[in-house]
Amino acid sequence: MSDTPLIGVLALQGDVREHLIALASADALARPVRRPEELAEVDGLVIPGGESTTMSKLAALFGMLEPLRERVRAGMPVYGTCAGLILLAEKILDPRSGQETVGGIDMIVRRNAFGRQNESFEAAIEVAGVDGGPVEGVFIRAPWVESVGADTEVIAKHDGHIVAVRQENALATSFHPELTGDHRMHALFVDMVRAVK
Repeated sequence: MSDTPLIGVLALQGDVREHLIALASADALARPVRRPEELAEVDGLVIPGGESTTMSKLAALFGMLEPLRERVRAGMPVYGTCAGLILLAEKILDPRSGQETVGGIDMIVRRNAFGRQNESFEAAIEVAGVDGGPVEGVFIRAPWVESVGADTEVIAKHDGHIVAVRQENALATSFHPELTGDHRMHALFVDMVRAVK
């Protein structure tokens, strides 16, 4: 099926396998991406959760940071979850030393805003553009979005804090939809990729 998009999952750290499974369930071909030549082959990319500082350093080490920035700037659809949301931000309020972002979404984020690992929680999140009731959001040392620019659409909040945004071909959530078995966020992203493929 030529309509089936090829979507990569940035495989430097984090929930790579879970995202590959979720994307396959949402009718995409999915593969891990570690090198610039693999990035060049995909129609879209998921940047998974993990540790955002480590991920940015590994991306630089693997020669992926600039190719990622170029593809995102050129309009490649991208979806960041948790640490991936941080990497898609234009600005981090409390960056670690040497931490860089890919950018792509006009937003300012706060790392670990919902607390430490032992304060992880699940919540039902109403997401604009996702039918069928709330999605189950798993929040693990999750960031939140402090503020967004005029072109960034807020598509979900939790306790008054922004936890999901969309700007053109970029999507980001504070939570981990890949850990729940509910693949509607991935289906939304696959539809975004299909629309520009």
